[in-house]
Amino acid sequence: MIADFRKRFWATLAATVPILALAPMIQGWLGLEEALEFGGDSYVLAALSTLVYFYGGWPFLTGLWSEVRSGRTGMMTLIAVAITAAYAYSMAMVVIGSEETFFWELATLIAIMLLGHWIEMKSVMGAGKALEKLASLMPDTAHLVEADGSVREIAVSELQGGETLLVKPGEKVPADAVIVKGESSLNESMLTGESKPIHKAPDAEVIGGSINGEGALTIRVAKTGEDSFLSSVIKLVEEAQASKSKTQDLANNAARWLTFIALGGGLVTVLFWTLLTGQDFAFAMERAVTVMVIACPHALGLAVPLVVARSTAIAASNGLLIRDRTAFEEARNTEAIIFDKTGTLTKGEFGITDTLVFDEAFGARDIVSYAAAVEMQSEHPIAKGIVNDAEDIWTVDHFRAIPGKGAEGKVKDRDVKVVSPGFVRSRGISIDDPRFEELSAQGKTVVFVLIDDELAGAIALADIIRPESRQAIADLQAMGIRCIMLTGDNQQVASWVGEEIGLDEVIAEVLPQQKADTVKEIQSRGLIVAMTGDGVNDAPALAQANVGIAVGAGTDVAIETADIILVRSDPGDVAAILGLARATYGKMIQNLAWATGYNAFAIPAAAGVFFPWGLVLSPAIGAIFMSASTVICAVNAQLLTLKKHRNGAGTATSQSADRSALAGG
Repeated sequence: MIADFRKRFWATLAATVPILALAPMIQGWLGLEEALEFGGDSYVLAALSTLVYFYGGWPFLTGLWSEVRSGRTGMMTLIAVAITAAYAYSMAMVVIGSEETFFWELATLIAIMLLGHWIEMKSVMGAGKALEKLASLMPDTAHLVEADGSVREIAVSELQGGETLLVKPGEKVPADAVIVKGESSLNESMLTGESKPIHKAPDAEVIGGSINGEGALTIRVAKTGEDSFLSSVIKLVEEAQASKSKTQDLANNAARWLTFIALGGGLVTVLFWTLLTGQDFAFAMERAVTVMVIACPHALGLAVPLVVARSTAIAASNGLLIRDRTAFEEARNTEAIIFDKTGTLTKGEFGITDTLVFDEAFGARDIVSYAAAVEMQSEHPIAKGIVNDAEDIWTVDHFRAIPGKGAEGKVKDRDVKVVSPGFVRSRGISIDDPRFEELSAQGKTVVFVLIDDELAGAIALADIIRPESRQAIADLQAMGIRCIMLTGDNQQVASWVGEEIGLDEVIAEVLPQQKADTVKEIQSRGLIVAMTGDGVNDAPALAQANVGIAVGAGTDVAIETADIILVRSDPGDVAAILGLARATYGKMIQNLAWATGYNAFAIPAAAGVFFPWGLVLSPAIGAIFMSASTVICAVNAQLLTLKKHRNGAGTATSQSADRSALAGG
């Protein structure tokens, strides 16, 4: 359609040049009557105008027929009636030998209307480019690894799942898969909005369409076709862009009424100027045509769809997927947001928050390294937390588990035990350090390190708060949104997390089946509530909330229940999507205000209200103003942007800063 409008515009423009040259009014303005007049010029003018009317005006004439058949008159009806009235009147004038024709106004009107449509359609397509970009991410071929180790190239469309593929450095991953062999950094920015490449090793999942970095990877295909992550994203974007907006219904109704007003206004204009003022019929017809042209509800009809397309494209390219357009628009009114703790505000992984030193012969780093050496042999989450945070990993000999109490082994010829407070007390060792009581009161898990049976130190661990959580909460509170955490953890842990990141309210020790009831209770306070979560037990609460947001891609159940899906486990994206919802609505209102305000001024001006002061608008000028109004709405929609805060992302932090980002869990 864009190509068709472009072709018709250039053909119409080519015909408009001689039409302007042959128009008596233009010749009179330029003083070229004698130079350009010739016998039969009016018939040449009529022939060229007929070509412009039928060829250039064809999209509007067929549009009129479509609108009449559907019973929904609108913009095409107004344009078609205007150009038909101008053409019919002008042809009648040629037949009777009069020079009072509208041929040059007709030609310029159609040329400008075609240009406006062409620009508008390019703007619409620009807003919807996200789908094309997403679809282009998937490569056409893949390297299949055969059973004998040989590699051959196959089409991605042939993949069924379970195949082993080779992904070379710099290539796109051909399907959702799991890494079998190799390590590399993958660029998932187009899929998730995460600008930094993510390092991945064996057993890690990779997304089809992401770009492999420096290492060769052997992967096993997990999902293909419509089941793939990319396909689900494209489907969601298509559904969101196709879904109707409540605000769109308002705009459509306004556009429909504007059509009736314009048609009625055109008739009233003709009657007023001919019957009440004594102006000639040509003047009255020109005013009526201008009214219908300038009142075309083009800007009104596009005010909302352009913003919808733009906001959906922005969201998709930043890993914010909208499943329910109505819920997304409702999100702008959010007054309270409920966060699930584990996996949403926290990572669901243990990390070291504090290291206590009781024996001055050792430093804090030594205490952690001795403990990590022993815990290397354990799969317990506490043990993994200590190992992950250790700067030095030493070897251990004679490792032995102490059932229910901890573990021990020989590290650097020293007997090292990493044990629970209960074990320490059972050995008659007193723990009277007030710091231990304080850490316990915060709900942190504390393990003690005994070196050669002497109490050397203690390590406190907790569920790691995501570095982005504090900034996300601050952003939401700055938007006037009350931030609440809902968790099944004990009150001590929940309170500590709440204090660390500045939550307004903490609700702890809630059973999974009670979460939906808790959401309902908060709604009963008269608040519009958004719920975020990532697990199966969050699904009922997500459904109960006014707006359900699945964070970190979550589980299939959570995704199916949620209205909005955030690909990454970044609470900052929650603030981003709510901010985008508000900005989107703001752009819609701006466009609607411009479109309606413009018509409120333009229609009286076109009808000739300002004629006593010498201001008269021709149909061509009306077409320019109408097209300009549409382009302004299109440009305003393109100015919609996403504001995101990346708190500490990609920057190095000190150990004390790292520790402040940890909390009990």
